Amino acid sequence: MPSPSGGFEVPLWRALAVFRFASLAYVCVLAVRDADRYAHPFAVAALVLVMIAWTVATAIGYARPAWRRWPLLLADLGVVMAIVLATPWVVGRAALAAGVPTMGVAWMAGPVLAWAVSGGRRRGTVAALLVAGADLATRERIGQSSFTGVILMLLAGLVVGHVARLAATAEERLQRAVELEAATRERERLARGIHDSVLQVLALVQRRGADLPGEAGELARLAGEQEAALRALIAGTAPAGATAPDAAGTVDLRMLLGRYASPAVSLSAPATPVPLPRRVAGELAAATGAALDNVGRHAAGRAWVLIEDEGATVTVSIRDEGPGIPDGRLAEAAAQGRLGVTQSIRGRMADLGGTVRIVSAPEAGTEIELTVPRAEP
Repeated sequence: MPSPSGGFEVPLWRALAVFRFASLAYVCVLAVRDADRYAHPFAVAALVLVMIAWTVATAIGYARPAWRRWPLLLADLGVVMAIVLATPWVVGRAALAAGVPTMGVAWMAGPVLAWAVSGGRRRGTVAALLVAGADLATRERIGQSSFTGVILMLLAGLVVGHVARLAATAEERLQRAVELEAATRERERLARGIHDSVLQVLALVQRRGADLPGEAGELARLAGEQEAALRALIAGTAPAGATAPDAAGTVDLRMLLGRYASPAVSLSAPATPVPLPRRVAGELAAATGAALDNVGRHAAGRAWVLIEDEGATVTVSIRDEGPGIPDGRLAEAAAQGRLGVTQSIRGRMADLGGTVRIVSAPEAGTEIELTVPRAEP
């Protein structure tokens, strides 16, 4: 489908208008040349006036992007087919048999090209078949020469539709490139400001408090971790090779989980992208973040995050080296209203049609395994 703005398609619509006026001029020349051979010359003159008026109307209509929609496209096709079908009466069967051209001639290809520019190859082919069918219906005898025009019209619909699709794709890619460049410049601007303020403060806290005992030392350690995480964020949160969201509505899970990587959290991911629907990837990343929050509050040690792409499903494992979860602790926390695991983790996975597996043993750490289907429920 064409892009909303249609910027790259503007030259195609202008070329279509030029074609319609040029083909109309050819029709007028033939009408003057063969005026004495028509069965109803005045009816031919009336049809030529209608063709002139409709050519002007379509040139004005297609020049406005908001009008390039089904009402005008269908009206265009209907008017042209009606003029083509009127040919046997206004021109006359005898004149047609003697070799007098039909009223449409090349002008009847106008709606075919318009449909191709607006919708690509398929729409152009449909319009070509309809117009060609109307043209064949006006002929008493169908020979090889009759099919030549049909083939040319089909080729025109296919080729112009293909070019229009390429133009739309090129414009979409250019738009994404412009947005990416703008985002990169904004990130660089923010990075300069953050480097001059926040990062320097965090680094200062980490250096001066590293050797202090008690809570001061812990705050220094946390400041160091946040400094490393923030540096990774402003430099690009995704691991090497991660891809941004694409037009199909998917996002690379590695990019979302990359923000959690820090000196205290090790992230292991496949070398190739792990695409998931935006909602699925967002909820899985949020559940992973909730699990890592629990690690920070209760384990106070290192954590390891592993992404496994298993084809139909994707699994994220979060493992820590903390004291583990005592039996019944999760049920007790839920009863006390602390619903981190129940809602933030299990609830999200249930909404996605996924599963949660928690393996824990005293003094042996905890492993939380989150598995979701690749397709969004």
